[in-house]
Amino acid sequence: MNIKVYGPVVDEETRCVHYHTSLDIIAIKFKCCERFYPCYKCHEESESHPIERWQQKEFIEQAILCGHCKNTLSIKEYMQSTNCPHCGAKFNSRCKAHYHIYFDVPEVKQCELSEK
Repeated sequence: MNIKVYGPVVDEETRCVHYHTSLDIIAIKFKCCERFYPCYKCHEESESHPIERWQQKEFIEQAILCGHCKNTLSIKEYMQSTNCPHCGAKFNSRCKAHYHIYFDVPEVKQCELSEK
């Protein structure tokens, strides 16, 4: 299955102009428009509607795309992983600081990430 990723994507592993380290390899399906974007900034630049967060009861939704192997993960699988369960590619752990933008979860501060 070939999933289209929208926004200013810079490579085949879904890195974008905003986040493009070797670990920035996921795209997220936004609940509000059912489109995959690499990040919230890409969504904001491309869409005219506000971001609608996924609710906890919806965390079973296959809303995460691994840019390395092109398999999808549920939100729950993604949030409980540091690597893709399909191919083993490592994910950027600092993305946790943005979970509250996409998902109905408490905000995590950058300083809390370094303590974990």
